[in-house]
Amino acid sequence: MPWIHDTWKSPLGNIVYAPPLLREGVSVFSYRLSPPVWKRITCVIELDSLNSGSERGKREYLETSVIVLAGGRSRRLGDNKVMKTVGSKTLLEQVVFCVVSLSDEVIIVAAEERLVPQLTGYPNLRVVTDIYPGKGPLGGIYTGLKVSSAFCNLVVAADMPFLNQALLRYMLGLANGVDLVAPRVGGQVEPLHAVYTRGCLVQIEQMLNEGELGVHKLFPRVNVRYIDEEEIKRFDPTQSSFFNVNTGSDLQIAREIASKRRDND
Repeated sequence: MPWIHDTWKSPLGNIVYAPPLLREGVSVFSYRLSPPVWKRITCVIELDSLNSGSERGKREYLETSVIVLAGGRSRRLGDNKVMKTVGSKTLLEQVVFCVVSLSDEVIIVAAEERLVPQLTGYPNLRVVTDIYPGKGPLGGIYTGLKVSSAFCNLVVAADMPFLNQALLRYMLGLANGVDLVAPRVGGQVEPLHAVYTRGCLVQIEQMLNEGELGVHKLFPRVNVRYIDEEEIKRFDPTQSSFFNVNTGSDLQIAREIASKRRDND
């Protein structure tokens, strides 16, 4: 089981100390200093690979932004579904609340800015509209990558209320050296719960110009690191991360899950 923590990196690239964390007799220290001069990174320590205090197996994250695809009006739910509530928050709030600690920049991509509710308490959040309107999720991914300040970008849909932070951090730790990191469950890839680098931009733009809008058709064109079910289950045994709300029955199920989780807390 990996042990994950945030730390900070100086402009010169050296990792410095932060508050001590301890688990199973292994501790790592670093100082947490304020951005923007210092950049937050995340380290993943594979405990099984640590010998006598060495940090063999440590992976450093690329600087990351988060892109939340809010889309447009829902045909099946009849209105702006990201405003539907699950638990005490709207679907959009559930997602933003989960991902905001993963990055210093959160970008919400929407078909129309007026469809996105005002969210307070998130100073690093901004809303942008599609550069290529009407091009579906692929157009939203392109827009997010194009405006992002980071090379590495976590992309999630705004209708996924049960995202798992530990799994997302693990995925981010695998992005170095590839174009895309994506889970694969039951033989199906999850393209709206994935890490995209700006290295995908050229291929996505070409697909948009060709009218090829299926996100899954990007995968053969780029270098992908797939995360299979055994890896996923280490963090999310029920794989509820990938549950998304498209219909009224989905919304009811999501509310029931949220209620059970609240009762178990």
